[in-house]
Amino acid sequence: MWVILGLIAITATFINLYMYKKGKDYKLAMAMGLSFTALTLCAEYSLISNWVFAEDWAALMDVVPGMEKALWFLTIASILLNITPILLEMRKKK
Repeated sequence: MWVILGLIAITATFINLYMYKKGKDYKLAMAMGLSFTALTLCAEYSLISNWVFAEDWAALMDVVPGMEKALWFLTIASILLNITPILLEMRKKK
């Protein structure tokens, strides 16, 4: 589930940037990109919670350390990419 939500978040982020470049209203796509990023994190947390409930310590030890770094990086990248149009608009107005 988190893969699907993550792909939707990436798609919405690129739509956001495309719409900004074309001069169209991009705010809905920006909100969708950030929302699906949050849903992706929630889905990943649910997956980890299921592993804890099942006491699947091997899965936790194998996946969590690497995924933590990836999730931090991808979340920060998503936030920065989604707010880029707002920052560019602010820069143009100055």
